[in-house]
Amino acid sequence: MSKSSYSPDTNEFKPVNLQKLKKKKSKSNPLKNEILSQKGLQKDLTPSELKIFGSDYFLNYEVNWLKFNWRVLEVALNEELPLLERVKFIGIVCSNLDEFFQKRVGGLKRQLHAGVSELTVDGKTPDEQLHAIRRVVKKMIKQYRSCYLDDLLPKLKKNGIQIKEYSELDSSLQQKADEYFEKQIYPIITPLAVDEAHPFPFISNKSRSLAIKLRNKANDELLFARIKIPANRPRWIQLEHTEDRVILLSVKDLIVEKIGRFFPGVEVLSANVFRVTRNADLERNEEEADDLLEMIEEELRERRFAEVVRLEIDKNMPIDVKKYLFSHLNVHQNEVFEMEGPIGLADAMQLYNIEGFQHLKIEQWVPTLHPVFRHPIDEETPSVFQVIKKGDFIVHHPYHSFESSTQRFVEEAARDPKVLAIKQTLYRTSSDSPLMHALIRAAEADKQVAILIELKARFDEERNISWAQRLEKAGVHVSYGIAGLKIHTKLTIVVREEEDGLRRYVHIGTGNYHPDTAQLYEDLGYFTCRDDIASDVSDVFNLLTGYAPDQTFKKTFVAPKHLRNNIMALIQAEIDEAKQGREARIIAKMNSLEDPLIIQKLYEASQAGVKIDMIVRGVCRLIPQKKGLSDNIHVHSIIGRFLEHSRCYYFHHGGDDLYFTGSADWMHRNLDARVEVLAPIEHPLLKKYLQFMLNIYLRDNQQRWIMKSNGSYRKVERKKGEKKLGTHDFLMTHTKSYSEPIPRSHRGEK
Repeated sequence: MSKSSYSPDTNEFKPVNLQKLKKKKSKSNPLKNEILSQKGLQKDLTPSELKIFGSDYFLNYEVNWLKFNWRVLEVALNEELPLLERVKFIGIVCSNLDEFFQKRVGGLKRQLHAGVSELTVDGKTPDEQLHAIRRVVKKMIKQYRSCYLDDLLPKLKKNGIQIKEYSELDSSLQQKADEYFEKQIYPIITPLAVDEAHPFPFISNKSRSLAIKLRNKANDELLFARIKIPANRPRWIQLEHTEDRVILLSVKDLIVEKIGRFFPGVEVLSANVFRVTRNADLERNEEEADDLLEMIEEELRERRFAEVVRLEIDKNMPIDVKKYLFSHLNVHQNEVFEMEGPIGLADAMQLYNIEGFQHLKIEQWVPTLHPVFRHPIDEETPSVFQVIKKGDFIVHHPYHSFESSTQRFVEEAARDPKVLAIKQTLYRTSSDSPLMHALIRAAEADKQVAILIELKARFDEERNISWAQRLEKAGVHVSYGIAGLKIHTKLTIVVREEEDGLRRYVHIGTGNYHPDTAQLYEDLGYFTCRDDIASDVSDVFNLLTGYAPDQTFKKTFVAPKHLRNNIMALIQAEIDEAKQGREARIIAKMNSLEDPLIIQKLYEASQAGVKIDMIVRGVCRLIPQKKGLSDNIHVHSIIGRFLEHSRCYYFHHGGDDLYFTGSADWMHRNLDARVEVLAPIEHPLLKKYLQFMLNIYLRDNQQRWIMKSNGSYRKVERKKGEKKLGTHDFLMTHTKSYSEPIPRSHRGEK
């Protein structure tokens, strides 16, 4: 953009015609290189279609993700929340950071090592991004550790949850700790010396270890040893637990207290904790793989030995030991984070899970039965298929029970003798999933069962491989999809023989078929037996299991071939309406907004006068509220007790009020590198529920953040005289209050 079009003093843009704007000249095409690093755009959308470039138009992905984690940290800082809820959010912040370093920092390191110097769409090199990340993360570490150590721990102590050092224990508790050490810790640990005969040991990802400096009393020789703190034992031992008090001792502190037990005859000079995080972003060429399953198994093996991208160490570690670790772990100073006190606070979740102390937690939410499944006590319970035949409906988790809706759908299909076939996509599920057991029973009952398992679901690869093998042994047809694409869509289709012929029943979800996360993640699930939708879903499965490159669809938007173009066309339709002086409106709820071409189109829509609200939980690279560029765009983010995970899209479309739901964000990977399905929601009463839901998000004055034009976020404050409205509390109360007439607002009777 030319200097004359931007005023740094006012932070305002003069009107920009995106159709005519030329991107800056450069020796290389920054967008092309960024996209190539993400496995390429689809053929009918080329990088040349992007007319804008740089930080005036796009926020950096990595820094924006860290801003999301700041919003999560703000929940932990909220003194109005019950104490253990705050502790839990410290664990979430640290767990998020672990994954961020494994995936995002790991990916940047890989680019750096490969010599990638091209700019991202916001104008940053990998090296510049890594430096920016370190600056932000250091501030974040200081903030969350201050919260945990200086605020939460003292308050936990006052409320009866006491974490003590060994020296603070009375003799009876010390004896208890000694016995635990001898029976539960000492037999597990293998101290590893490092010398000419013993190479430096392998340090596993996210494990905590002790770097031990020793002195040989015979000749004063300095020695090094490592002890891995057992990950298969609780981080804190409960030495005493009464109704109102629990006394805890850190396993690490106990090991340090007993360190001489491992090295008799040698003087222990120091024992300090360190923890490594390894790169999980390993690039593989799927198209050249002979066996995808074998390739993923090999990648998992390689990931165990991947380079270290972060080293967390005890600040009090002797300098010579630090240098020794840096050398053997091949890390640089800018990859090291020094801390005083406990390391690896993702384990704070264990404190939250201590039995008792319910007064320090939010009251547990028990999901309700969806109204469509309610029936008079004196009547026979209808089957899930009878319910779906009466009309389409939407379940909203975790407000509605996953077990009595989505899980029930699969379990009934497995045992119903009239069901002939079940097909499902699987991205993530639990290690002992009732749905998978139901599918195994269905296959054993000679039903046709076909499962498309995504082996490349990050950090769930091993679990998915295990399920794939178990399902195949039971006779399930297991496929792994298409090379180069992830199967991210959440689909189930059941084929049932009925009096009037075969009927297909469909579930299209925004969340995984995972009964555990369904209690914590906010998601939508759409049930229907409409023939046009069912036909599309059948065709998606045929596309994935067979050969159908030219497949077309009647009602649904399917990626990677059609979804992007359809979304762009819908935005263009709003632009056309606005230019005619008619009402034009877009509301889009998603996890992340990253795709440069979609963002460019939204800027164009804003300049045409389209009113746009983006409800984006995590990363948003679009810059809202910049004069002349995005005046009509507002970006909101809801952060609270449930993880906002559903995707829902609304277009005014000349008064037709179009709604879509599915698992696709507006990100390059969802639009171009994944199999995704967005389903239209067309019944007026279901559209009313989605309208009601989106309006709650936009009116929230307890959990909502708004992005400012400089990329920072401010929390929405309740106005004087305005009632409190927190999305999660409101929807829980609303769901509980259903009476008999209410179901009609959630479903459409045929």
